[in-house]
Amino acid sequence: MGIDPRINANLGPLGLTEPTPIQAQSIPKTVNGRDILGLAQTGSGKTAAFSLPMLTRLLEHGRKPEPGTCRALILAPTRELATQIAEAVDGFAQGTPIRSFRVVGGASINVQMQRISRGIDVLIATPGRLIDLMDRKAVDLSKTEYLVLDEADQMLDIGFIHALRRIAKTLPAQRQTLLFSATMPKLMEELAGTYLNDPVRVQVNPPGQAAEKIDQGVHFVNQGDKATLLAEYLAKHPRELAIVFGRTKYGSEKLAKLLEKWGFDVVAIHGNKSQGQRERALSAFRDEKAKVLVATDVAARGLDIPQVAHVYNFDLPNVPENYVHRIGRTARAGRDGRAVAFCAPGEIGELRGIEKAMKAQIPVIGGEAPAEERPAPRRRGRGPQKPRQGGEAAPNKRPARRPSRRPRSQQNA
Repeated sequence: MGIDPRINANLGPLGLTEPTPIQAQSIPKTVNGRDILGLAQTGSGKTAAFSLPMLTRLLEHGRKPEPGTCRALILAPTRELATQIAEAVDGFAQGTPIRSFRVVGGASINVQMQRISRGIDVLIATPGRLIDLMDRKAVDLSKTEYLVLDEADQMLDIGFIHALRRIAKTLPAQRQTLLFSATMPKLMEELAGTYLNDPVRVQVNPPGQAAEKIDQGVHFVNQGDKATLLAEYLAKHPRELAIVFGRTKYGSEKLAKLLEKWGFDVVAIHGNKSQGQRERALSAFRDEKAKVLVATDVAARGLDIPQVAHVYNFDLPNVPENYVHRIGRTARAGRDGRAVAFCAPGEIGELRGIEKAMKAQIPVIGGEAPAEERPAPRRRGRGPQKPRQGGEAAPNKRPARRPSRRPRSQQNA
């Protein structure tokens, strides 16, 4: 597909021997210099789809970056995804002159400024930290030849649109841009129109679909019984890795502590954890020292741990598309996986929204589905009544009894 031999030599040891559909369709076009709008489900190999041809072109041009600049910029919405991309790029570029660097919040900005001052081939960044570096005039994007937006729809979801617009103004007009996303909301079309130049659209599956190898199910349960039910499920596969998704930082931390009290090897990541705590937790989970990871949606994208066999939606997400990203943490690298959603009576609306987005019903594997809400009966007795058949008007209701005018003391007697 035109990949540089030095890059290609690293793929076999990494287990990459056959291209996925998104890779097969996008890599040759990227090598030829085209802008790409890629739509593919999570876990489809998007990181390699944009990294391999970009590294190939950087090696082909073969120049060193100037101080304070980067030749290629990859933007990712979360620290975890940025870390995942950085590790993949380092693996792909091993043995070549290409040097990459990751900049995210929660780490020393002074160290990051010092490293960038020497020049970077591939800079992987979250938008917030990149803006911080731009404000300090620590990075110059005017020499950037390649721009990659990974999981662009999530960047829009969590409010990075203004940061993206500001970053775009500092980039040269003559560049190659690759935009990858799992969904295509309306704002994404505006973003694509602004960033991309005559792009090739690559779509390998309808947006919102889950991977075929994921065995899905929904278990109806009262909210207060979810933790006990989760413990029962986890006990069935004590040696396999499982991710549990909660909705809030506080709730996820509380659940992790409860599971730890019950004897499970568990770690947690969410927005209240420092970068060091999050990296240590993920490292313990990846090394299988911890079997259970409790997380908020910060881990719903970019977390690539093939050993994950089970995903539990302890709380259903408010955004239907996030369900697909959550369960996409399993059934990776050609493996099978299982995803179970716990649905409380108050979450029926979220469940129906998820099924509507996926255009498929999730099989019920436990519990009893609550009765669907019925429309409220029509209220009668107000305003004129419709005449009955035969022209006879409906009789008026018996007037309500008037309250007694006796003193309160007599009423209570």
